[in-house]
Amino acid sequence: MTWIQKLIFSHKLNFAEKSLDVNVRGFCTLTKPLDFTQIQIMRLPTVVILGRPNVGKSALFNRLIRRREALVYNTPDDHVTRDIREGVAKLGDLRFRVLDSAGLEAEASSGSILHRTASITANVLARSHIALFLTDARAGLHPLDLEVGKWLRKHAPQIKPIVAMNKSESLFDVSGSLAAAAYEMCRLGFGDPIAISAETGLGMPDLYTSLRPLLEDYMLHVSNDEGAQDNRSDEDSSSLDIDKSKLPLQLAIVGRPNVGKSTLLNALLQEDRVLVGPEAGLTRDSIRTQFEFQGRTIYLVDTAGWLQRTKQEKGAASLSVMQSRKSLLRAHIIALVLDAEEIVNARRSMKHAEVVIARRAVEEGRGLVVIVNKMDLLRGKHKSSSYEKVMEVVPQEIQTVIPQVTGIPVVFISALEGRGRAAVLHQVIDTYEKWCSRLSTARLNRWLQKVMSRHSWKDQAAQPKIKYFTQVKARPPTFVAFVRGKTRLSDTDIRFLTKSLKEDFDLGGIPIRIMQRSITKKDDNATSKSSHSVGKVVERIVSDKRSILVESQS
Repeated sequence: MTWIQKLIFSHKLNFAEKSLDVNVRGFCTLTKPLDFTQIQIMRLPTVVILGRPNVGKSALFNRLIRRREALVYNTPDDHVTRDIREGVAKLGDLRFRVLDSAGLEAEASSGSILHRTASITANVLARSHIALFLTDARAGLHPLDLEVGKWLRKHAPQIKPIVAMNKSESLFDVSGSLAAAAYEMCRLGFGDPIAISAETGLGMPDLYTSLRPLLEDYMLHVSNDEGAQDNRSDEDSSSLDIDKSKLPLQLAIVGRPNVGKSTLLNALLQEDRVLVGPEAGLTRDSIRTQFEFQGRTIYLVDTAGWLQRTKQEKGAASLSVMQSRKSLLRAHIIALVLDAEEIVNARRSMKHAEVVIARRAVEEGRGLVVIVNKMDLLRGKHKSSSYEKVMEVVPQEIQTVIPQVTGIPVVFISALEGRGRAAVLHQVIDTYEKWCSRLSTARLNRWLQKVMSRHSWKDQAAQPKIKYFTQVKARPPTFVAFVRGKTRLSDTDIRFLTKSLKEDFDLGGIPIRIMQRSITKKDDNATSKSSHSVGKVVERIVSDKRSILVESQS
C-alpha cells in the first residue's frame, strides 16, 4: 500500500477527531512512549507553523490548542495574523508549545508590515525546534510556497520541516486529485507531504505520527539537562511548594491605538514578540504569552487598540474588538496605557474611550494600573516643564475621573527605550497581591471598634450597630457587615468604611466591595448558638459605582 493510499485509508477510518484519541491510545500502548503531560510547559519542544498568507495557519493553531483563540477570517487580500501567538498543543498524548506566525511573502518591500513580520518570524524560528510548513492543497503548489521554502532554507537550514497540505477534505475521492497535489508538493524538496484539514480534523493521526519521533528526539537531547534540573528541584522542594501556591497572574494591556501597547509587551518580555510601528491598529489578535518574573508566572495579553466597535470596522477589525473585551474580562490586572505626548497636546489625561474602559475594569472588580508611555518625547530643555507637569497632574486627574477607587497607581515609562520595565512589573504584582489579600475576622473587628468611634454620626440614636465585620472573599476583597436591628448603613457610611479600609490596610488602587446584612434580636440569639441566621435578611451589595438592595426570606 502506497503512502497516499494510507492517507485515504486513514481518512476513512479517522475522519472524526474522536477517533484520533482511540488511534493514539492504541499507538501509545504498544510503544510505551514518553509521557509529555508530565513535562513542564517551559521545557516542552516548540513547533512553529509557517506558510504563505491565507493557507489556514491560525485554523490549525486553534485545532491544536483546542480553543478558538487565534482570529480566523478569510481575507485573500489581507493578512489577519501579524504577530506570534503561542499556545500549548494537545495532539493525542503529545504536548508541545506551538507558535502561530504571520504569512510570509519573500518579495515584501523593506520596512513594510510584511517585511517586519517576516523578521519577527525569523527570530522566533531560530529558537524553535520543529517547523510545520503549511500549504493549500486546493490551490496546489503556489509560487509563494517555493519562495517560503527558499526563505526557510536560508533562515533555518538546521530544520527540515514537515510539509502539510491543508484544506484536503475536498480532494479525497477516486479521481486521484489528492495524489496529484501531493506529487506536486514534493517539488518543495522537504519530503512527502501529509494531507490534513484544520477545519474538520482530517489527517491529525498522520500529523501525530510525523511529529512524535521529532519530539521524542528533542527530549532525548535535553534529558541530561532535565536530570540536573530534577536534582536541583529536590534540594529546593520547600521553595517550589511556595511558588506553586502562587496562582498565575493574568495581566491585560489595553488602550487606544498607537499608544505603545505592543512596544510595552516587547519591553516586558525583553524580546521582539509582536509587531510594532507608527501605523495605527497593527495588533489584531489579542496576543497571550507567558513569562516568569521573580518566581511568579505572569500571563500577559496585548489587546487590539479598538475599544469600541463601529459600523466602519468590519471583518477582522470587528473580531479584534470582541476579542479585546473577552481579554479584559479574563484578566486580573488591567494595565491602561496612555500617551504622554497626547496628554500634553490635549491638556487632559484621559479621553472618553479610556475613561470608559477604566470604569469598566473597576466595575468588573479588576485591579487597575495606569501607565503613561512615551515620556522620552517630553525630555529636553524646552519640554522639561511639560515632563514635570504630566507627572504631577495625571494622578490627580485620574482620581477625579475615577473617584470610585482611590490610590490608583500611575507609572511613567518609555517602552521604546526599555525604561520603567521593573517599575511596571513591581507595581502590577503589588496591585495583584492587594487584590488577592485576605484579612482575618478578629483583626477586622478590632479595626471596626476603632474606626466606628472616630466616625461622626449625625444622629447617635440612629447609629447602626454592627455586630461584626468579616471578609467573605478575595479577588477583589469583599466584606460583609452584620448590623443589628432595622437600621442599615447608608451609602455615606459604606463610603466611610471603604475609605478607612483602604487607608488602614493599604488597599488603595483596587476595588473593594461591602455587603451588609441586617439581623433581628431573634436572629442575634440564634447566631450565638449557630452560625446560620434565620428570618428576613436585607442585603445591600455595594460595588465601587452603585449599590443594589436585595431582600430574601431564608
